[in-house]
Amino acid sequence: MDNIMSKKKRPTLQDVANIVGVTKMTVSRYLRDPSLVSSAIQAKIAVALEELGYIPNRAPDLLSHAKSHAIGILVPSLTNQVFSEVIRGIEKVTKAAGYQTMLAHYGYSAELEEERISFLLSYHIDGLILSDSYHTARTLKMIKTAGIPVIEMMDAASPAIEQAVGVDNLEAGYQMVSAMIGRGYKNIVYLGARLDARTQFRQQGYEKAMQEHGLVAKSVMTEAPSSFTLGAELLTRAMAEHPQTDGLFCTNDDLAVGAIFEAQRCGIKIPDQIAVAGFHGHNVGQSMVPKLATVITPREKIGQVTAEQLIARLNGQAIKHKVIDLGFKIQLGESI
Repeated sequence: MDNIMSKKKRPTLQDVANIVGVTKMTVSRYLRDPSLVSSAIQAKIAVALEELGYIPNRAPDLLSHAKSHAIGILVPSLTNQVFSEVIRGIEKVTKAAGYQTMLAHYGYSAELEEERISFLLSYHIDGLILSDSYHTARTLKMIKTAGIPVIEMMDAASPAIEQAVGVDNLEAGYQMVSAMIGRGYKNIVYLGARLDARTQFRQQGYEKAMQEHGLVAKSVMTEAPSSFTLGAELLTRAMAEHPQTDGLFCTNDDLAVGAIFEAQRCGIKIPDQIAVAGFHGHNVGQSMVPKLATVITPREKIGQVTAEQLIARLNGQAIKHKVIDLGFKIQLGESI
């Protein structure tokens, strides 16, 4: 527990007031509505809040120095099947351990993640589970100030604040594309959406495999959220921009399934004319014809192990493994 700061060490209104040279009431008024204080004081208070990493307190006073028995969970999307399975794994563990979960989503935005984390920390949660490895400077400062255990999940390759549980997305992409090349495909295009870090790691794995075999890497990318419809659109773009395309490696199964549906609608034979591979191993891809080639990731297990590690740390256990890589499986299916 040495690495966990006591909650009572969080900066207080009085700490902010002391730096600025005003009363607690002035700071409180500013937090309620900045226009209630002069513009000069507004600027000074804003700087002090930033320097201290101040976290508002929305919990009752009795919680300020006690356990809330609540764990905050940040996910980038509530509609993405990946994260619904991860949350199921988390809640299996947290419920049995007597902890409630407080869930927030941030739409793949680091700035919105910062806002959501500030909100969760204001309720004196006991631990925090994040779904990304890259955060704003203020987010990192707030987490340090809060002094509670934090675990980042989904990515086992990036530097962790304290601890990470997930898979190596770059290696998974590399292995899947290597398998496609091994089956004779040479003009493989990477289809990416959202452009989050995991999508970029998979792209790097794709590029590594292509370069190793002397092939030209080509990507069709968009910041739009993944869907079957988007997969269809990206297939159309890939064929228009790269007419020689004979394979698609997609950042997730949604894009891959959508691409296959569109190919079938257009009379393009899968895999005879174009091979298609996805990522995650969702049920829909394993139920369709042809069965989707995909990287199967242990989504529910990632949630379960993350929660187990967090509960263990809340019970006073030290971190034994800073990074826990749960691995993946390459399933070739029938689409390559």
